[in-house]
Amino acid sequence: MAPCGKAISRTHSIKVVDDQEQKITLTHPATKIIALYGAYNEILAAMGLEDRLIGRTRTDVLPPSILTKPSIGTHMRPNIELILGLKPDLIIQSAGRRDAMLIVDQLRKEGLAVAVFHPANFEELFSVIKRLGILTGAEAGADRLINSMQSRLQKIKHNLENITVRPKVFFEVRYPNLLGAGKGSIINDIIKKAGGINCIENHKKLVRLGMEALIKRNPDVYIIQRGPMNKNPSHPAQRPHFQVLGAVMDSKILMVDEQLFSRPGPRSVKAVEQLAAFLHPK
Repeated sequence: MAPCGKAISRTHSIKVVDDQEQKITLTHPATKIIALYGAYNEILAAMGLEDRLIGRTRTDVLPPSILTKPSIGTHMRPNIELILGLKPDLIIQSAGRRDAMLIVDQLRKEGLAVAVFHPANFEELFSVIKRLGILTGAEAGADRLINSMQSRLQKIKHNLENITVRPKVFFEVRYPNLLGAGKGSIINDIIKKAGGINCIENHKKLVRLGMEALIKRNPDVYIIQRGPMNKNPSHPAQRPHFQVLGAVMDSKILMVDEQLFSRPGPRSVKAVEQLAAFLHPK
């Protein structure tokens, strides 16, 4: 077994299938990696592979050492010439809007190996970590990370065994033009594992709601993410019509960090821990 973060020597090609059903084939474990979505920098760093990251998108700040890497543009519009100049042997992207996939197509046409992932719950996140372990020859590091995350989740589950009420939770992704997190987002699994129920039943990742639909759902707890998608959100008590919501009347409102809750990665367990403590204080 190789030490965490060290490549395992191989005499055959490495193959995984990404979340777009594309086969990614490498002749050797990846050692020069660019992640076009910041969560994968965090995953690789947690696996002990921080030194293999050779570039970053403009807004990436985690792990802190990523700031010393050359910037290759944005998640949606990276500079292909800069990427080619860095000669990566693996690029990782998150499935999402059409523009992001256009970049993937262009990079693949340049002969680069691009793996696209889209975990929407913890089991899918563990699958991504396993496949990154294979692509980097660091299966042991991947297993250690997964085991650590699963152990912490199991502890939360044990602590919540005797709860009798699971509050209805609304997670605000953006306001105004209200967007909520649906069942297709990892936030749904975070809420579930924290002992709550997502009051949005739609299986999309993001769901647009009008005020009438929100009042009908009448969540017990209102969570607001603060970050690039929801800059400087106002307190719900200061918004028109929000005062009728049970969560607002009972002051069950929690402001959270967008990247902690909305970005699938090692810190997603911390999001569960934080939310569980709020929903079910001892």
